[in-house]
Amino acid sequence: MRTRFASDRGLTSRMVVTMFLLGLLYVVFVGVLVALGVRALTVLVLAGGLLLVQYFLSDRIALFAMHGREVSPQEAPELHGLIDRLCALADMPKPRVAIADSDVPNAFATGRNQKKAVVCVTTGILRRLEPQELEGVIAHELSHVAHRDVAVMTIASFLGIVAGLMTRFALYSGLAGRRNGGQGGLPIGAIVLLVSVIVYAVSFLLTRALSRYRELAADRAGALLTQRPSALASALTKVTGDMARIPTRDLREAEPFNAFYFAPALAKGQSVASLFATHPPLERRLEQLADISRQLGRG
Repeated sequence: MRTRFASDRGLTSRMVVTMFLLGLLYVVFVGVLVALGVRALTVLVLAGGLLLVQYFLSDRIALFAMHGREVSPQEAPELHGLIDRLCALADMPKPRVAIADSDVPNAFATGRNQKKAVVCVTTGILRRLEPQELEGVIAHELSHVAHRDVAVMTIASFLGIVAGLMTRFALYSGLAGRRNGGQGGLPIGAIVLLVSVIVYAVSFLLTRALSRYRELAADRAGALLTQRPSALASALTKVTGDMARIPTRDLREAEPFNAFYFAPALAKGQSVASLFATHPPLERRLEQLADISRQLGRG
């Protein structure tokens, strides 16, 4: 379903490559398990079931986990009006609208497609941002839905789920004490554990790299749609700066969902290496928005 959001071939190609590499990694992973004689069918079926649940119910799961609730136009007329205008401008179906009662200033979008999408904002970001700044944030989130990268990120997490389940299976099913080829062979459990850790690490790095690029793509698409990159830059600066004023406990509760958020919620005193970050550095995002402002000025 096409929209007026600017297409991003870089994002599309990265999503395709990430899915291909994860699929190849998954095939190798299963092949190693079969070669070791591990009866992993039950675990794989369970992981597949979890993937289906996560894929088809991702919007409801995310809202529940982040304490969000859907709101009607009567409950949040200004927010609904803003999203109505952006959806008309982007020529896309209107997603469901939700608000999370949290002082952490943030927003996220989830859902497997445009018809099943939901956009959620926190009460903290509603209190802090001006209308034009909030418009930039919502345009950013709507572009995630239009680009379908939310669904790709949901599917990409499948291999990590499988690897984690296989590790637990190896540790708790007695495989750790068994040996391949008799007493002199290598312990099967240790091999499964090692392979699972490697698979999880590779899938983790691939999804993190995709996550950082998709945030830049969403900034670009949102800024071009609204034609106000400076408003989005102002929102980014304000939200990131106010994170330092949020209690550490609240930030730690939000950190597991950073990959979905508009801006990462990082507890004070923590430094995250760029290799493991879910978002590009603030300076990189502001630099891109400044470049877009100059391009629009020349136009």
